[in-house]
Amino acid sequence: MSCQFLLLLLLSVGVSAVEVQRPRGVPLSKRQFYEEGKPFTCLDGSRTVPFDRVNDDYCDCQDGSDEPGTAACPNGSFHCTNAGFRPTFIPSSRINDGICDCCDTTDEYNSGATCQNTCRELGRKERESLQKMAEIAKEGFLLKQQLIHEANRGLEDKKAKLGDVQGSKKDLEAKVEALRTVKEAAEQPEREAKERHLKAWEDQKALIQKEKESARMAEVFLELDDDADGFVSVPELLSHSELDPDADGSFTEAEAQGLLGGVDKVDTAAFESIWSNVKEKYMSESNADTPAPEETSREEINEPVSDNESDQYPDDDIPEDEDDDDEEDEDDDRDEHDYKIPPTARTEEKKDDDEGAMPPYDQETQNLIDAAQKARNEFDEAERALREVDDQIRNLEKEISFDFGPSSEFAYLYSQCYELTTSEYIYRLCPFNRVTQKPKFGGSETNLGSWGKWAGPEDSIYSVMKYEHGTGCWQGPSRSTTVKLTCGKETVVTSTSEPSRCEYLMEFTCPAICQEPPNLEISSHEHQEL
Repeated sequence: MSCQFLLLLLLSVGVSAVEVQRPRGVPLSKRQFYEEGKPFTCLDGSRTVPFDRVNDDYCDCQDGSDEPGTAACPNGSFHCTNAGFRPTFIPSSRINDGICDCCDTTDEYNSGATCQNTCRELGRKERESLQKMAEIAKEGFLLKQQLIHEANRGLEDKKAKLGDVQGSKKDLEAKVEALRTVKEAAEQPEREAKERHLKAWEDQKALIQKEKESARMAEVFLELDDDADGFVSVPELLSHSELDPDADGSFTEAEAQGLLGGVDKVDTAAFESIWSNVKEKYMSESNADTPAPEETSREEINEPVSDNESDQYPDDDIPEDEDDDDEEDEDDDRDEHDYKIPPTARTEEKKDDDEGAMPPYDQETQNLIDAAQKARNEFDEAERALREVDDQIRNLEKEISFDFGPSSEFAYLYSQCYELTTSEYIYRLCPFNRVTQKPKFGGSETNLGSWGKWAGPEDSIYSVMKYEHGTGCWQGPSRSTTVKLTCGKETVVTSTSEPSRCEYLMEFTCPAICQEPPNLEISSHEHQEL
């Protein structure tokens, strides 16, 4: 922008001009090397020739400096003065080639080409364009000053808020510790009361189980005492082959006597001491002929279809494949049924049903539980509030310390997002956060890079933003985006492109990058040398 202001300054000079004599094609800055009447030394110092060889249409100097106004040297250059517009250089090969390259027509002095001097018109249009740019820069700079003022005020507000939040954090920390003490004090009697309740329940279950065990033992004793003489003897045990200790198919008297503790018979009291030897293997006589529930259910499942049902569906009308499928389905159903409710599971369920669920807590214990839960809720709420304060402090500290430019002029971009919609995609720039790309007609969002750093040249580091480590390309690098900032009254994304695979370029205008324009007021008596 500063070069454009300088150009506008030059183009704004008064019309009056003083022509400085020098050979054709020589810029004013090199006039001193071309003194008529004195030998000319090539600008590269390679040789010295008489001055009349300058522009004689023969190349004497290796650098082409002796032919600034002819096409004799292939590496020469011609200076277009272009009064009223921008001076420029063209290759010497374009001199007198029939095409007007200089707007002042000086490059076609001997070609016969019909050229018109358009420098003043070009200068006028460029001055208008540059003047508009200067006005935009001026307005942008004024906005920038306002942004700086608001940023400084916002910074002070954030610092004050940070102090307040840090103070509230100390109060919250003290509150959390106090509530922690209350919670722990309430949880101790709660825990003890729960343990007492559980122990009482376990004792009750143990008593119930013991009573059941005693009842079963008495029942078994009566079943084993075939002659009802009040004793269980070796012969009576031998009638129960399932009690064979080694299950070898031969239940001997010695083995039966061993089960009775080495004696021939035991009464009810002594039977209690050897109960553990028989209770696991003993099979009740009353249940011996009764099929197990599982077997019964299987028999019911496999029960053949009645004659009436067979009549409804004659064998000739039923394809064999369908029969096979039905049988497989029935097998699957039985397997699934057996898997879902194995005998052990049914036994455990029956056991739980017999023992019953743990009874509810008594009122005193429930009051302790309610008090402890209330203390926990209050503690959790205070801890949650403390975490939120910690998050708030971190965010404030990050925002306060962030590099938003020399005067925090870019601070207003923080937490904002700007979009540009193209024919295919919606691009979204969230300064200091990330850049994304989303298909216009639906689809997932792609990360084109997260905030990396300011990446402009050393003398204008805040003119470029770099966003890095985006979504990886297929068999390629991670996506990244370079954002070039230009001066403008509005904050808007103006263009996007992908100059290299997975590397994106985004143009972004905002007033924060605008520089103070120079004073373009020029006195009318200044002159332009031609």
